[in-house]
Amino acid sequence: MTALLQILQVLNDRNWVTLGLMRKQELWVTRQRDSGEICNKPGIFSYSLLLLMVALLDGCGDGTWNSPYPANEKTSNTYYSAFEIRPKHLDPAQSYSSNEVVFTGQIYEPPLQYHYLKRPYTLEPLAATQMPVPYFEDRDGRRLPTGVSREKIAFSVYDIHIKPGIRYQPHPAFAKKSDGSPRYLGLTAEDLEDINTLADFTETGSRELLAEDYVYQIKRLAHPHLHSPIFGLMAEYIVGLRAYSKQLRSVVEPQGGQQGFLDLRKYPLAGVEVLDRYTYRVKLIGEYPQFVYWLAMPFFGPIPVEADAFYSQPGMKKKNITLDWYPVGTGPYMLTVNNPNRQMVMERNPNFRGEPYPSEGDVGDRENGLLADAGRTMPFIDRMVFSLEKETIPTWNKFLQGYYDASGIGSDSFDQAIQLSGQGEAALTDTMRERGIKLVTSVAASTYYMGFNMRDLVVGGDSERARKLRRAISIAVDYEEYISIFLNDRGVPAQGPIPPGIFGYQRGEAGVNPYVYQWKNDELQRRPISEAKQLMVEAGYPSGRDAKSGKPLIVHLDTPGGGPDDKARFDWLRKQFAKIDIQLDVRATDYNRFQEKMIKGTAQLFQWGWNADYPDPENFLFLLYGPNAKAGKNGENAANYQNSEFDRLFGEMKSMPNGPERLAIIQRMLEITQRDAPWIWGLHPKRFSLFHGWVHNVKQNDMANNTLKYKRIDPLQRAKRRVEWNQPVLWPVVLTLVIFFAAMIPAISTYRRKQRAKGTT
Repeated sequence: MTALLQILQVLNDRNWVTLGLMRKQELWVTRQRDSGEICNKPGIFSYSLLLLMVALLDGCGDGTWNSPYPANEKTSNTYYSAFEIRPKHLDPAQSYSSNEVVFTGQIYEPPLQYHYLKRPYTLEPLAATQMPVPYFEDRDGRRLPTGVSREKIAFSVYDIHIKPGIRYQPHPAFAKKSDGSPRYLGLTAEDLEDINTLADFTETGSRELLAEDYVYQIKRLAHPHLHSPIFGLMAEYIVGLRAYSKQLRSVVEPQGGQQGFLDLRKYPLAGVEVLDRYTYRVKLIGEYPQFVYWLAMPFFGPIPVEADAFYSQPGMKKKNITLDWYPVGTGPYMLTVNNPNRQMVMERNPNFRGEPYPSEGDVGDRENGLLADAGRTMPFIDRMVFSLEKETIPTWNKFLQGYYDASGIGSDSFDQAIQLSGQGEAALTDTMRERGIKLVTSVAASTYYMGFNMRDLVVGGDSERARKLRRAISIAVDYEEYISIFLNDRGVPAQGPIPPGIFGYQRGEAGVNPYVYQWKNDELQRRPISEAKQLMVEAGYPSGRDAKSGKPLIVHLDTPGGGPDDKARFDWLRKQFAKIDIQLDVRATDYNRFQEKMIKGTAQLFQWGWNADYPDPENFLFLLYGPNAKAGKNGENAANYQNSEFDRLFGEMKSMPNGPERLAIIQRMLEITQRDAPWIWGLHPKRFSLFHGWVHNVKQNDMANNTLKYKRIDPLQRAKRRVEWNQPVLWPVVLTLVIFFAAMIPAISTYRRKQRAKGTT
């Protein structure tokens, strides 16, 4: 009985009336138990029943019983979201995944950013004082006049000016002793004995952002221990970067692979230099107008040398106290909790200077309320909590309960959220509208595909046999069916790597991949399976068996995932390959292990995707550029595809302005890749996002990485809705207890009669 009362006390500790009743009852029970009369008083049961009912009814107040968050956060200015896969890299030199930029985009501040509201996408200064405009030099380093022909340009020079007064977040790397020396440098094993997280360092400091911090980060792209995924591409443009990498390698190799602190300030880089406290220069080979897009990415954010020295100390990596785990930036938020098995938390950077919300936007933005906060200082949200959710159904349910502020739409929840009109237009269902949920849609500047490892002895290579095998598989894997079954028609079948909305993408017959599709009756039609089977015969695999050995053809698909949500997709893929008698072996693993396989080039077939870094075809075509191979070079050419003509044309196209000449070259490049089929081209997704009514300033932006600072929430409205949507249903519990106590009464009466009978004998 005492245990029951303790439970009731915990459940109702806010109600002093109930608490008083519970304490009186517990004292009464104790006295009766000590006197041996506890079971001789039937009133205890009716009294307990009344007490329990009062306690349960008390739970119907203004609280919620199922909240996953502490009670003191009920009305806090906190944004709640979820993540599926822990970020592997938060170091801006290494990070290049969409699940990582959710964090790095809010913490690091590169010189430029995309305007949140304007379309087409427009760059604007962030840490820079103005948009950098390059001037050009000839081979002898002489400055060329404006308007000179492209053939004479040998170098492009960008002078980038940084705003004064920007400060870093509080961090132990900046902490100082009384004499001005670093507080936490030269730490010993004994010093680190009680240090397990960054928060265990009791002192922090800060300093002003300097131009040299941007130079230091660019140098880090060439660090041999970091393996930056954009080093291969940047080495083709930034003067001296490739030679700089070799120089650094010659310095670290004698250390036997040890990863201690390498002070990059000691090693000049020819193409990057500090001009003054707030100005630095980047010199590029030739003309590369897309470079300004890179200046809006975390790769080109600042890294202070103090942070590099701090994290490079012996013993830090073993405790996960690294730049990959705890970023250091000047942005509006800083990462304060990194527990990727449960939760990641970002909080407002107290040193952030503030930034005004945009005062102008695109057509319709004012009418949609997107300019209501014009001129107000950002960020609006104090704290952001990201919880680990490995499956979509729990995420969706928590969104409907109001515990997540935003959500995507999975196939399982599509019909609950979306209804399609007779014209195929998507709209919210009545249930979603009644809850005040908002739908934001856009065609994503993304491509999702299955890639063949071109280094593989079976599916790779440039032989006609291998090309026909890849084409046969490309015909068999019916992405129209995939989009219908798994995406509820939220996608466009891809004909090549360039998505809609990017220069070079062509609609209709002009854009058709003739090896997989045909254009008939003004519509796209996939080629029949009979053609795929004939290609299998020509490739040397009649009926799915090697014509020489007679062994069945087995293709191995390496993929991250493998959970319940993936089983149906894998089964569907096996059926697609079975159409042409190929056995598909799915080798599922975690994302980090999958990335290792890709870097080593040991996968055979894989699933991959790419979100545009910037709105230019070069950002998609470089995914098939030979020198940008994943295996051995850690580039983004995950298929390790190489074609000399394609690579030559890429060199011509990449720095050209948009126009007919550039379009013609792009079309020729697409023809080459369609013929060689290094990818099963897959799809370009349509993006549907849901936001609760208490989330404001929501507009899809596929280019910007730092969009969380623009969002605003109404915590009071959210708290009210959570209570409305999460009231417990208690009558079944009460009814069960009533029946239980009613059933106990006859037994009690019988027991009392026996006790009385014993007393009279």
